[in-house]
Amino acid sequence: MDKFGHIYSTYQATRLLLESSMWSGFNRKQQIVVSGISSLSYMTTIEIMDGYSSGWGFSWSDMIANGFGIGMAMAQKALWNDQRVQLKFMYYPSLFSKYNQRLLGENIRENILKDYNGQTYWLSINPSSFIGNQKHFPKWLNFAFGYGANGMLNAQMNSVIIHDQLGNEILFNRYRQFYFSLDADLTRIKTKSKVLKSLFSFINCIKIPFPNVEFSEKKITFNPY
Repeated sequence: MDKFGHIYSTYQATRLLLESSMWSGFNRKQQIVVSGISSLSYMTTIEIMDGYSSGWGFSWSDMIANGFGIGMAMAQKALWNDQRVQLKFMYYPSLFSKYNQRLLGENIRENILKDYNGQTYWLSINPSSFIGNQKHFPKWLNFAFGYGANGMLNAQMNSVIIHDQLGNEILFNRYRQFYFSLDADLTRIKTKSKVLKSLFSFINCIKIPFPNVEFSEKKITFNPY
């Protein structure tokens, strides 16, 4: 989940920088170079600072994840001058943050960043951009594939001991979750308003809540949101 967070963050940073550099008048090659170098420099600085922190440390796997997110945005810009496959984020409060608030957050703002149990990362694909000229398939409609996890109280193992009202120990099982849903690419909604275009581009990093099918532990579950 942490690596998905790195990929998502660097992808979105690069995507927004690509749009900003295009607005600034750079050609496509300049947009790719400037945005890629800027994103990589920023994230590398953070990793180096982590390397001097006793609580964290430098991580090559984080750097690889950062490079993947940056490369995903740059490659699509180079190939299609477009972002046909986007990464998006969704959060819904989990039941686990109350058991380890120090690590998972003490309030909703901290929970969004720290509680991986409530996070879902989505690969949102726009079919119409691959189909070409057609009038029957909505240009804004995306197919979304999600990934999440549940039952995590600590980074590597659930060492926090929980007791129920009868004093019995509770063991939470850690497991992966996969999803399929529909989504909307807000940047493809036609509008003449520059304010709305900017707003749509900014909030397009968030997955639109929509019914989904969840696959986990050999179970299939339908979720209304």
